[in-house]
Amino acid sequence: MTTNAGIARRKISPFWGVELTGWGYYLNRTWLDVHDDLNATSLVIENGNQSIVIVSVDLMVISSEFNLTVRQQITAATGIPPQNILVSCTHTHNSPASEGLRGVGDVDPVYEAWSAREAATSAILAWQSREAVTVSAGASAVSGITFNRTREGGPVDETATILRVDRADGSPLAVVVGFQAHPTVATVLRPRSVSRDAPGQICDLIEVTHPGCTAIYIQGACGDVNFLREYTTPERNEEPGNAVVAAVLNSLADATPLDTSIMAASIATATIPTRRWTQEEIADDQAEARQRLNDKDVSGWRESIGRAMTNRPDDMVARHGGDEWKAVEAMCRFNVEWTELMEKDLDERPETLTTEIQALRIGDFGIVTNSSEFFTTLALDVRARSPLPFLILSCYSNGRIGYMPDAHDVERKTYAAYQSPKYCNQFPFTKDSGPAMVDAMVERLGSVCE
Repeated sequence: MTTNAGIARRKISPFWGVELTGWGYYLNRTWLDVHDDLNATSLVIENGNQSIVIVSVDLMVISSEFNLTVRQQITAATGIPPQNILVSCTHTHNSPASEGLRGVGDVDPVYEAWSAREAATSAILAWQSREAVTVSAGASAVSGITFNRTREGGPVDETATILRVDRADGSPLAVVVGFQAHPTVATVLRPRSVSRDAPGQICDLIEVTHPGCTAIYIQGACGDVNFLREYTTPERNEEPGNAVVAAVLNSLADATPLDTSIMAASIATATIPTRRWTQEEIADDQAEARQRLNDKDVSGWRESIGRAMTNRPDDMVARHGGDEWKAVEAMCRFNVEWTELMEKDLDERPETLTTEIQALRIGDFGIVTNSSEFFTTLALDVRARSPLPFLILSCYSNGRIGYMPDAHDVERKTYAAYQSPKYCNQFPFTKDSGPAMVDAMVERLGSVCE
């Protein structure tokens, strides 16, 4: 049985005037320059019976509508069923707002529609460029470059997993890299520059090392994990990418051949428990916001709205040009808006959230997805229960549902557990939400291994 693959890339850097996202409330963070172009990169692999499509876009998040557009256009042009098509984000914070996250970047609907079409185009061109290939996989640990930002000494997932696709002559056609780390290094250094951040650097280095190869980055469960803060300097910002690439090159050298006669894809809808906001929670946020706005009150804000709405309150002041009142005003504006929106249908909404889980398999290699900013304890549970030895967790995929905290953060009402649902216009997750997501992901992996 012959295995064929194709890969293609389209630039999706934004038009002038499009706002970047994910760095604070009401910043009007329109970009000033393009440090490095954003891309939509697609890999298609097929064995005559099954086809798998991996689309990676250099955006922070995408909507379910974005995902639907990409899948529909690929299916129409290639006949590949939607369940076999993965659309994933690298999660760079130096990219445009591509989904409706309240207060952290206005969406440009023209850009969003155009970039979705370009993402689909990359997959269609990849399909048209197929050639005979062999496929292998590997994994290695990358230690000492990330930290858990929610708890001192907390867990991180050090696994860098790769999929290698070689042409008939043995030269690499494509490399897929899966790793876990919030890509905000460039955001600190160049907050108004368009950039792929560390995922782009990693892909560029692989492609320089292997001319003729195209690399794809898949973002893992980095909801609670960042690259070390010491890397956010002009002198050291390339170090984490260099470390990941060093591990990837070792894995490429001894990758394990995969049985490509075994390919499968599966999608299911998971129902995740949430809890309804209480009237007291809504009233408290609204009352504090209106009082501060009325009195221009900045007293004690770091211990109240600052603690709940941002991981690092003083950073929010810096992002508003050092103006403390502007930072407080923006957060109060947000609280007025989200509470008024939630009050409209608070009692009618179901106390659950439905979301898509997808699994793809090629031999002993698999990818399992969710649409959240997944926490490490949950990801490690999925990895430990996976039936496949080589696994990429693809988060920020096929839609957006905000942070998925573990029980530790739910109990403490942290930013991820208590603030993220507000700008996502959702109910907060519970201590049972993460385990439900883990079970759904493990079940999907089991379905492609039957």
